[in-house]
Amino acid sequence: MSRKYKLFETKRFSTDLDLLARHRKGILEEKLCEYVYPQLIHEPHFGANIKRLKDWQPPTWRYRIGDWRFFYIIDEGTKVVSMIAAAHRKEAYRKKR
Repeated sequence: MSRKYKLFETKRFSTDLDLLARHRKGILEEKLCEYVYPQLIHEPHFGANIKRLKDWQPPTWRYRIGDWRFFYIIDEGTKVVSMIAAAHRKEAYRKKR
């Protein structure tokens, strides 16, 4: 049985989450806690809403919930998933990460 991953939210992720559609913040936080975080703790590499982004350094993954994208990196040595950014899909891939 593999060891579970730990989650870490960067300051930027927290700021991004605060700025996302304020009227939906509660809904997004609920979905993060109910669906995203449990998935990432057990298997951050694969899933229906998970995709590894091509040509991003360091290697970066995204988790999709409707119109929202949550970006993270994985440290295999320490088994830590770091949530690094959040964005609406219209803006998600324009930002330089």
